[in-house]
Amino acid sequence: MNNANHLLLLLILFVLTLISQGHAQHHWGKEKVTNLHFYYQEKLTGDNATIVLSGRPNDNASANFLTFGAVSVIDAHLTEGEDPNSPLIGHAQGLSVSAGQEQLMLVFVADFGFTAGEFNGSSISILSRNPLLETDRELAVVGGRGMFRMARGFAFLHAVNVTADITKIEYNVTVFHYE
Repeated sequence: MNNANHLLLLLILFVLTLISQGHAQHHWGKEKVTNLHFYYQEKLTGDNATIVLSGRPNDNASANFLTFGAVSVIDAHLTEGEDPNSPLIGHAQGLSVSAGQEQLMLVFVADFGFTAGEFNGSSISILSRNPLLETDRELAVVGGRGMFRMARGFAFLHAVNVTADITKIEYNVTVFHYE
């Protein structure tokens, strides 16, 4: 291929890139950053538990949520404030898999669906490793729906209260999405 053909090919690729970028901007709108703050309230025991052990390693009848290989289903409350009786703004529904053999670590997959307020009907999707023994940690936002369609971002977590019965985590989330 001679230099003229290379130049023509480069020009065509440049024009196609400009067209595709312009189309994406037109179709999705302007990128926006939203900061969210809420509390994740998980109840581990009792009749109204919000996490249930649904799978355990074959050779371990006494496995719990944290045993390597355990799979749990989650439907935790998201609240405005730290108090569990503060206004409910949504639910975190998904799975956690205990995946750390050498350290206590979950793989956490959940849809954080908002049922009240400005983001009612929208959700963010989180898929990330979750090292439980760290008081402060970061999870990845990998998608969303509604107002958070095409979302990406991160969630900073701070463990407020963790006991044998409850887990209370403060979430500060930064979401990049389109208007």
